[in-house]
Amino acid sequence: MPSKIVYQQINARDGRNLDVLVAGDKDASIALLCHHGTPSDASIWKEWHNDAAQHKLRLVSISRPGYAHSERQLGRSVSSVVSDVEDVLDELGIQNFLVIGWSGGGPHALACAEGLPDRCIAASILAGVGPHGEPDLDSMSDMGPENIEHKKIAIQGETPLREWAKENAAAWFTIGDEELADALGGLVPEIDVIALNEHGMGAVWASSIRRSLQNGIDGYIDDSLVFCKHWGFKPDDIEIPVTIWQGDLDLMVPFTHGQWLIKHIPHANSKLELGHGHLSLIVDKKQEIIDDLLRHLKEATN
Repeated sequence: MPSKIVYQQINARDGRNLDVLVAGDKDASIALLCHHGTPSDASIWKEWHNDAAQHKLRLVSISRPGYAHSERQLGRSVSSVVSDVEDVLDELGIQNFLVIGWSGGGPHALACAEGLPDRCIAASILAGVGPHGEPDLDSMSDMGPENIEHKKIAIQGETPLREWAKENAAAWFTIGDEELADALGGLVPEIDVIALNEHGMGAVWASSIRRSLQNGIDGYIDDSLVFCKHWGFKPDDIEIPVTIWQGDLDLMVPFTHGQWLIKHIPHANSKLELGHGHLSLIVDKKQEIIDDLLRHLKEATN
């Protein structure tokens, strides 16, 4: 039965407040757990509400620490998300889940796949960030110039990153729906510009960015730092089904990231999509992404 889209405040085990979107089918026993990108928050997934309800799934998304109304968690790593997910699902009375991670949410979805194999049925990684510092992955190769600059500053640490953000991230706080494509500059190929301006992604993402930063920039700072250090787990140890979706025109998270994940995650299902970027992938492949997860759910319950 469809529910309304609501935002709940749920306490993590260490007392931090977590900002949680809950939607989809309110009576469902299986969650579709969605991890947002960077910068963003749980609200970016509200467009998936009807899809989750249609397939009898409870839609759940958690704003990472420092974003929206989720309190900051100093020194967090990618793997820190696992305990927050456990706490939220336990509070909601949900045992098992399917997980999606888009962009910066990709590593966090993989953390759930590795850290909660008894609860996580399958994972779908959409243009997910690959790890930094691996000998067989140049994480900045083929990346748009804005992200290369950002990554080089983040590698230097929090202090220079905050100085850089004062100038380079100031516009994000009030970014208009129609301004996003121009603001992204060299990070969006034409197919992603179309996704932003003609298919509504601009309004969805801009709204999420504004909400994510309403209480400060800590979430964006910490995400940037997290992606420059070890994730806290090895993708090689993931045992559950994982599908890697990646477009070859992506300038935010280059094609090589998806290729690396496919190489290092055991039995990963490859969905390398030619002619797609970071955003068009989500717009055009949404139903296929959902169908793939539902296939794994059916296999697990039969």
